[in-house]
Amino acid sequence: MTEAQTGRRASPEPEHDPAPEAAAPDGRARANRWKVVFVTLLVVGALGAVSWVLLGSRLLVVRHVEVTGTRLASSDQVSAAAGIDLGTPLVRLRTGAVRDRVERLREVESAAIERRWPGTVRIVVRERRPVAVFRNGGGYHLLDRHGVTVADEESRPAGLPVLTVASPGPSDRATLAALTVLSALPERLSGKLTEVEASGPEAVTLYLAGGQTVVWGAAERADEKIRLLDAVRRTAAGRAVRTVDVSSPEVLRTK
Repeated sequence: MTEAQTGRRASPEPEHDPAPEAAAPDGRARANRWKVVFVTLLVVGALGAVSWVLLGSRLLVVRHVEVTGTRLASSDQVSAAAGIDLGTPLVRLRTGAVRDRVERLREVESAAIERRWPGTVRIVVRERRPVAVFRNGGGYHLLDRHGVTVADEESRPAGLPVLTVASPGPSDRATLAALTVLSALPERLSGKLTEVEASGPEAVTLYLAGGQTVVWGAAERADEKIRLLDAVRRTAAGRAVRTVDVSSPEVLRTK
């Protein structure tokens, strides 16, 4: 049956407005953009505040310089060599350059530079250790294991053997050979050593308290030579020997 026949007209379908659905994504996009802008501003602000605290403010600057590990050099000497200006921002401190300046001191073998927040720089010094003395004119030079002069004394320091070489120094082969032998000796032998002489890099001679002479030869094979010397000195007869030659460990010679 048709509409005309029934006398009724079908209701028209409701029309939908597409505008709200289109507007919703645009609104969310705008909100997301504002969130991004807001977060970006927060991050930039935080970074700016941190940069100001580290670089521009007076909160984290060098206020104190501490020095540890010194005996031969004074703390004032090390601080002066470090050249650290109070008030320098800690983050700007060039620790490598400070270390290099401190290590130029003849008494210093190595140094470590530490930042101690909020305002302290700590300089940890490892000094050169004197192992022998060399007489020069009326005084004595204290040498470390590398042949570097670390201090000067007017009188001979107790407990250090005298080094006898023609040209003492860190580039002299005879000096280095003598100091290498000296550094290899155990305390039971080095404590009895009064003099170490080297006429050449392969001609090292040790002089012990009590008058015994040890012809060492070259610096090599120290462990074998020490065992031989210990065996000789283990007996009263061996300690009475005037000269012990361990320069060739295969053949022990005594006089």
